[in-house]
Amino acid sequence: MLLNKLTASSAALEISGLTADSREVRPGFLFGSLNDDRYIGDALAKGAVAVIANTNCAYEFPPQIEVIRCANPAKEFAAAAARFFGAQPAHMAAVTGTNGKTSIVDFVRQILTMMNLKAASCGTIGIIKGNEPPIPSPNTTLVSVALQRHLKELAEDGYDWLALEASSHGLAQYRLGSVPVQAAGFTNLTRDHLDYHKTMENYLQAKLILFRENLVAGGSAVLNADIAEFDAIAEVCRETGKKIIAYGRHGRELKLLKLTPLAHGQHIELEYYGHQTGFDIPLAGEFQAMNVLCALGLAAELTGRPQEVIKYADKIHGAKGRLELVGKKANGAAVYVDYAHTPDALANVLKALRPHTAGKLRVLFGCGGDRDAGKRPIMGQIANDLADVIYVTDDNPRTESPAPIRAQIMAACPRGIEIADRRQAVAQAIAELENGDVLVLAGKGHETGQYVNGKILPYSDHEEALKNL
Repeated sequence: MLLNKLTASSAALEISGLTADSREVRPGFLFGSLNDDRYIGDALAKGAVAVIANTNCAYEFPPQIEVIRCANPAKEFAAAAARFFGAQPAHMAAVTGTNGKTSIVDFVRQILTMMNLKAASCGTIGIIKGNEPPIPSPNTTLVSVALQRHLKELAEDGYDWLALEASSHGLAQYRLGSVPVQAAGFTNLTRDHLDYHKTMENYLQAKLILFRENLVAGGSAVLNADIAEFDAIAEVCRETGKKIIAYGRHGRELKLLKLTPLAHGQHIELEYYGHQTGFDIPLAGEFQAMNVLCALGLAAELTGRPQEVIKYADKIHGAKGRLELVGKKANGAAVYVDYAHTPDALANVLKALRPHTAGKLRVLFGCGGDRDAGKRPIMGQIANDLADVIYVTDDNPRTESPAPIRAQIMAACPRGIEIADRRQAVAQAIAELENGDVLVLAGKGHETGQYVNGKILPYSDHEEALKNL
């Protein structure tokens, strides 16, 4: 494939590929020097013929190399990737926020597929086409070259409808650059990724890139009206010519009126685009009801067919590893798996399961290494306050020593039972389940590996639960 006219002076330059990883450069490639100019020499030695670099890049380029200097190399590189691959699905929606992204894009894909539209979703679980099994992906938001390659493949396969997760990292690093969306959702903003963003304001501003730059003029911003940041996000959307769709208890277009817990999930009553309606969903917790509302809003705005969208609300099922009921013991005790790995998510899961718990509410969790350490005691305190029995174990310690991570959790969780080995912890937690109890294995969700000392070891909460049940 060729990428012509990188700049006015390079109309005749042909590009055979592009990458931001110098190790992947091949002859004829465009190299994106996005973070560290030390790798430019390596890229040129491997045959790069053009480089996108920062305006103040001091590298002395040979005269035959085309150099595109700009203030935001990552954004320009994403634009080059979009031009290189060319095709994208015609109708795209994206959702950002600390929690709920995976469930929402999955729900949107389900709704669109039930509407007989050729739809896909892309995010933490991977790429899912229609009702096919997921194709795993390494990041919530793929790097720009991989993302644009997949967008082209989806479009060429006839998948004209796509729902994407937009992580704060992906937005801040412009991996989603040159991906126009017609509808964008915002779920919530709670503590996470401060090891990267440093402050909550930086974290919010990263997420707002989706609404400032990716959401097209006249597009729809589907916003959680119940969060403190609603007015600020809505103002940004108005300033940039976007339509506001508000959901939640304080919503306008999708106003949540009442939730009723059921044995198999819950009943939702809402005012939907001016009409009162109600339906059951096989999902526990108000946060899942909010996820459904956001998905309904995104699907309605993306298709322009809100009254058709609502017909499929009661047919939505849970995403893999998102408050997923794995099974029950012979005595009736239930075991759930959930991806909750932030304070807010853990609190939401425990609050969601409490109405469904006749006996003791039990939780097993840990905290990841090489990530925001400040949330560890916060999560310990939440578990101590909201659960009856707590098992503190390891969760992707990565390159950190796991014992100090558990100690930081235990310091705020005096009732916690510390079991280092996660397999052993799951086995003990399930063995101790009594009639009417509910156990949630939190933190890993759909994951099939445990990051330890820089290696990924095979591990699945889902498989361990089934083995012990």
